[in-house]
Amino acid sequence: MKGLLSFKNGVHPPENKDITAGIASRRLPFPDEVVLPLSQHIGTPAKSLVQAGDHVERGDVIAEASGFISSAVHATASGTITSIELWPHPGGTMVPSIRIAVDPYSTQLQRPRIVPRWEDVPEEDLSKEIARAGIVGLGGAAFPSHVKLNPPKDQPVELLLLNGCECEPYLTSDHRTMLEQPEKVYLGIRIALKALGISQAVIGIEANKPDAIAMMRNTAPEDLDVTIQPLQVKYPQGAEKMLIKAVTGREVPPGALPAKVGTLVQNVATAANVATVFETGQPLIERIITVTGRGIRQPGNWVIPFGTRLRDVIRHCGGLNEDAAEIVFGGPMMGLGQANLDVPILKATGGILVLSRDECKQQEIMPCIRCGKCLDACPIFLNPQLMGALAKAGRYEEMVTDAHLNDCMLCGCCSYVCPSNIPLSQLFTMSRTQLKKLAAS
Repeated sequence: MKGLLSFKNGVHPPENKDITAGIASRRLPFPDEVVLPLSQHIGTPAKSLVQAGDHVERGDVIAEASGFISSAVHATASGTITSIELWPHPGGTMVPSIRIAVDPYSTQLQRPRIVPRWEDVPEEDLSKEIARAGIVGLGGAAFPSHVKLNPPKDQPVELLLLNGCECEPYLTSDHRTMLEQPEKVYLGIRIALKALGISQAVIGIEANKPDAIAMMRNTAPEDLDVTIQPLQVKYPQGAEKMLIKAVTGREVPPGALPAKVGTLVQNVATAANVATVFETGQPLIERIITVTGRGIRQPGNWVIPFGTRLRDVIRHCGGLNEDAAEIVFGGPMMGLGQANLDVPILKATGGILVLSRDECKQQEIMPCIRCGKCLDACPIFLNPQLMGALAKAGRYEEMVTDAHLNDCMLCGCCSYVCPSNIPLSQLFTMSRTQLKKLAAS
């Protein structure tokens, strides 16, 4: 690892990627029903365009974006709308969702669509086509991609930075995307470069994926100004600010976007799905998702339609092992624990982690000993110990004004290294929720 680019601080949790890294992606069978929340992205929820009784085909628009920072939702399977109702969401709330009874006799082939040649689409219209396809960032945040491709006029972008790090333990879906769809990744890069009016791109990949590094280097088009940059294996190397710092040496100021330092970050899976839009006309209706952990019988990488319920995914993966204890959407560092098997797969779902009982041992929370390990781990140089103390005291406003809570990306590094087992990251999440409640009251 010596000599590889990286950032300061961070942690080195066990990777556990060997469970699925060598398993090629396969398509999960279509379920009997898909449930599509109107809120699957950062920003305003989509607005439904259908009603109960409507028949829809795979890829049809069923909800339109209701603002600039919003994203369309498409039918992920052909079938009949049964209802639009509140449904359990992976975020822990109940949200309006469209339920579709999947047609058991459908081939699930999307209807023919007019596909514009991306080379002939004006730069300013490419982002509109991407918006119509409901493309959002697939690295976890699910930020609408068309918004990213329209940076502020006073902050021009000069470098497109592709995130192939996948630093979260256990997850391997981006790894498989680079191995299985490198041509799509490069086509997505071409389209994004044209939309931004720039020519240079860099793909950052952690050094624990030598096969992906080799694949992307061997398939790189000669006429494309793209660099494959191996990076040190360290969490959270794939976070936007950390990736920019490692590759360019630039620091994104607090509260600013990457465009402030002339950079735009896009996930490799996002790029591949942008390519799909202009190759086949298929909108964002499915993705490769890692199903892994010692609590699942058949771990692997699966192409899963959005809206597939968690219970259906588990059933098709052989069910749970006897010692399965917890199910997490995402990875162990930033993922969300699930309490309901009816929650659906979302655009932002990159992995499903089933942890065993031994991996979820309850540890007693002890008083802070002010050892400073959380300060040494924080990649953006905050003071987690101070924020934790303020959170426990209910002094939420001071967490923002004095401790810069809004700059925290909830990466979990502080919780991971804390010898007292203080759930710092969870305290910060709770504090943000309380601040929203205070603002609304």
